[in-house]
Amino acid sequence: MNAPFNLDPKFLDTAPVSVANACLETLLKSIERNRFLPEPDPASVFVGDGNYRAIGTEYLGHYVRIGGLKPTDRVLDIGCGIGRMAVPLTQYLDETACYEGIDPVNEGIEWCVQNVSRVYPNFRFCRVDIAHELYNPGGAVKGSEIVLPFGDAKFDFVTMISVATHLPLEEIAAYAREVSRLLAPGGKLFLTAFLVSEGDPDRAEARPQFQPGAAVGSWIADPAAPLGAIGFDMPLIPGVLEEAGLRIDLVSPGHWRGMESAHYQDVIIAVKPEDAP
Repeated sequence: MNAPFNLDPKFLDTAPVSVANACLETLLKSIERNRFLPEPDPASVFVGDGNYRAIGTEYLGHYVRIGGLKPTDRVLDIGCGIGRMAVPLTQYLDETACYEGIDPVNEGIEWCVQNVSRVYPNFRFCRVDIAHELYNPGGAVKGSEIVLPFGDAKFDFVTMISVATHLPLEEIAAYAREVSRLLAPGGKLFLTAFLVSEGDPDRAEARPQFQPGAAVGSWIADPAAPLGAIGFDMPLIPGVLEEAGLRIDLVSPGHWRGMESAHYQDVIIAVKPEDAP
């Protein structure tokens, strides 16, 4: 069963902030301790860096506190991987909500179908054969021509965690157009990126250490694998989101540049205007 805590949006909207925060903290701690939730083999190269459960739980907190995610939201997870964000969401989204996860790497999709969808049928996963020079070099669809297999205005909340950090700007723009199509009016995009401001590349404590990329306004960590970690001058990604019809609601700097922050990558919250067609 989804959402084991009383996370009724009407209660959370009217409860004092301290009470709502306490409810969320209790939920996050219970997720981290829950030994019955599915978790992939840590030895799998597809799991990625860091603690699988802890990072997913951290981002659930960010979704709610920064992004305003509600338990009833219809969620699209672009770049869902092996379910790092999906697993904690099973404990937050209620049974009236739905979740769709997409990724080009079949290993992660198969694991999620077998271990998440089997228990939580309102969580669905599908592989989209998008070409990527590192993660899916033989993909059939160019990232700049992506059309996602969902109807217009189907989602209330779209998340792209560590996706824009591996894409050229023209592909981020293509995803932005699709997100704008897929969001219902008032819906939100939660996107993480490396937004590079003046002085950031010179910070000794910055991780990664960026150098100028081949494209104007781009920054790369490794010339041998430019899309392994790529950043862009601060205005560029917000600019393509706005061009796609989204309104920038928040830009929250991350601690990758060596400053204090609750999250590693920079976070952008973009909203589809209520009067959007």
